[in-house]
Amino acid sequence: MNAETEMKEKISGMRSKSPDEKEVGQVLSIRSYGRAAEDEDRVIDPVLSHSDNMLLADIGYKPELARHFSTFQVFGVAYSIMGLLPSVASVLGTALSAGPAGAIWGWVIAGVGIESIGIAISQLGSSCPTSGGLYYWSNYYAPEKYRSFISFLVGNTNSMALVGALCSVDYGFAEELLSVVVIGKDGDYDVTPAKTYGVFVACVFSHILLTCAASKDCARLQTVSSVANTSLILLFIIALPIGASPNFKDAATIFGKMENFSNWPTGWQFVLSWMPAIWTIGSFDSCVHMSEEAHNATKAVPIGIIGSISACYVLGFVVLVVTCACLQTNNINDDIIGTKFGQPMAAVIYDALGKKWAMALMVLICVCQFMMGASILTAISRQIWAFSRDNGLPFSFWIRRVNQKLSVPINAVWTGGVIAIVLGLLCLIGSTAANALFSLAIAGNYFSWATPILLSMTTGKSKFRPGPFYLGKFWSPLISWFAVAFAAFIIIMVMFPTDQNPGKSDMNYTCVITPGIWILSSLYYWIYAHKVYHGPRKTIEDESEVSYEQNLNMTAEDGLQKEKLKTTLGL
Repeated sequence: MNAETEMKEKISGMRSKSPDEKEVGQVLSIRSYGRAAEDEDRVIDPVLSHSDNMLLADIGYKPELARHFSTFQVFGVAYSIMGLLPSVASVLGTALSAGPAGAIWGWVIAGVGIESIGIAISQLGSSCPTSGGLYYWSNYYAPEKYRSFISFLVGNTNSMALVGALCSVDYGFAEELLSVVVIGKDGDYDVTPAKTYGVFVACVFSHILLTCAASKDCARLQTVSSVANTSLILLFIIALPIGASPNFKDAATIFGKMENFSNWPTGWQFVLSWMPAIWTIGSFDSCVHMSEEAHNATKAVPIGIIGSISACYVLGFVVLVVTCACLQTNNINDDIIGTKFGQPMAAVIYDALGKKWAMALMVLICVCQFMMGASILTAISRQIWAFSRDNGLPFSFWIRRVNQKLSVPINAVWTGGVIAIVLGLLCLIGSTAANALFSLAIAGNYFSWATPILLSMTTGKSKFRPGPFYLGKFWSPLISWFAVAFAAFIIIMVMFPTDQNPGKSDMNYTCVITPGIWILSSLYYWIYAHKVYHGPRKTIEDESEVSYEQNLNMTAEDGLQKEKLKTTLGL
């Protein structure tokens, strides 16, 4: 009896499964995803496969990035990108477009749908953690005839949506920073599109340089950013009521006063007020894109996604209630939405706390918003790197290069940053065109999230193998179908303009940009990309390439887990 046969019998002969043996079962299910596992006669070494890198190798990819991200830091990537208070500040005008009640109840309702998408994505990420997760899963679950095209479309859309999110975050930063200048000059400062774009470009360049730092430094930044964002929220919900006291809005106004500052019907304007939650609690797929740098990725990814969504959902509700309670004016449209400061949150803080406190808090908001941009560029670079690894982008041979010393795909970082600068030229048209950057991120991401969820429940239903996080045969499909329906509705909703009869100044360019990306991606695929892109490709040729002794990314913790599993199996 050889060693492999003996190992098989030891595993199959066990009467009950310990937690370690469940990990072995997870490995054996993950093998079905990878091209490296196409040979069904090949026996996977469960001791080696217990490590994250061996799970990745069994999917078919050679590990190239060091695993410096803890579970908290994976959570921190998404939580930092959401950057609750800076994000709410960026879209507060939209939130209040249906009055205080519209802002609060819009957040509550939209949050339920977002949580359902997060749960569905978490189940896919727990089952098969890889940086290119969304397009990888789409390829695996799609029908054979269309899988490469669908995967290519999802990969391109997700990449551009993340870039759009970076644009919207850094554009929000530029607006917030310039609002500080306006406050400092008592409104005697003209904020032009050119000035806004200049600050935006400087911000993106600084993020490029910051993200090119070593992977372990980027991991530490997520911890710092998470603590900073939470501290800022606590400062805000304590300081603002103190300054606004005793002039608070009553509960009937906060939770029951629905207004309409547009020419849409009030019901539809209330639906449009969901946008702040939809934009703020987004980009949680960044946890998926960091999975090849995370310890225990099958558990870290779902914890990061669901944890970040839940934290922002609850804290966001508190922030909005405090903000609406502390409004010092009854004329929200003119004094808050149309404020001379160019930033509604700046007006709210200024009215409640005065000039000095308004400047101080807005500076702190800017700092946290800046860290948001650094976090999202980190996620963008990993998505772009993963997609180029599979030849999904032009110049993939250059983009996919990794700086082994820093464990950073530096070329992918620069690619994402430069595309953001080009796309950010919309800022020069004006604020309405710049708002398309917000909607582009939403429409693209929701399409990229919904596609693999839908495919995993239809054409690829028989292929799905649950990971450690799975809600069972009843709740899992129920939540996933609700998530797909919600995503479809949101994609349509974000295409609508802010006015019933839009002109050049209030046109929603999302209905042009997002379908344009889909059309251009399709044309590029059929003209050229189909020759080089055939879905996720096998980058590891031999199992020995990631043997325990040669695995450069293996940590001391992995070694301890290996010995523990050896003992369990009696090896």
